[in-house]
Amino acid sequence: MLFDLDGTLVHHVNPRVLQMLEFLDDCSHRGGRLVARFRLARRHMTSPHRAPKLLIHRAIHRVRRKSVEQMLEPCETMRAVLEKLRAEGVALGVVSNGLGRGYGHDALKAFDLRKYFSAAVFREDVARGKPWPDSIVAALKGLGRELRSNDVIWYIGDQRKDIGAALAASHVIGHTIRPFALGARAALGAIEARLSPAQIMWTPADFERSVEQAFDIEPLEKPLAASLPAQFI
Repeated sequence: MLFDLDGTLVHHVNPRVLQMLEFLDDCSHRGGRLVARFRLARRHMTSPHRAPKLLIHRAIHRVRRKSVEQMLEPCETMRAVLEKLRAEGVALGVVSNGLGRGYGHDALKAFDLRKYFSAAVFREDVARGKPWPDSIVAALKGLGRELRSNDVIWYIGDQRKDIGAALAASHVIGHTIRPFALGARAALGAIEARLSPAQIMWTPADFERSVEQAFDIEPLEKPLAASLPAQFI
């Protein structure tokens, strides 16, 4: 099971900061698409594994003056979800469009979240961020074992790009990834993609209930666990 970081596992004390970061990230993505043809034309002149420059992302983190503890707070409901999943032996990964160095890795360490994840993929780890599938594909490869035909893969995020990335990654790996939308922004992406209403979570507590149902942690009239393949990721 894969998780987004900002807005999903951790929340910004000042929500406007997250909105600004997401806006700039979206602008960066749109700009990248505009120059895609030019980059393809020059690809033969550069290494395919060249690290992205990420000028906007790095500039943001250079000017911030607060520590992650001052900027962020963990979502305790999602922490409880991680505890339950770890107890069930589910392989977990975190996928973020934020920088890992100086931000994402610090946040995982500060809030004692790193212990839950077998894989943590941040923006500098891949050539393209979400909504491209690269980071989700990289996280699945980093879980420590090959995918099996009966694996069930969930990905939850709070932005439209999270939904798009999960669906795109499904095509890349040839294996269905079931995206879950957390909140209104991601819900728009879920509706556009014609996902099931059961995949739209308005609060972390909604997602916690879905996890409990999937593993039959609480009594259900129609346990979702009965319809799931044997191995859950």
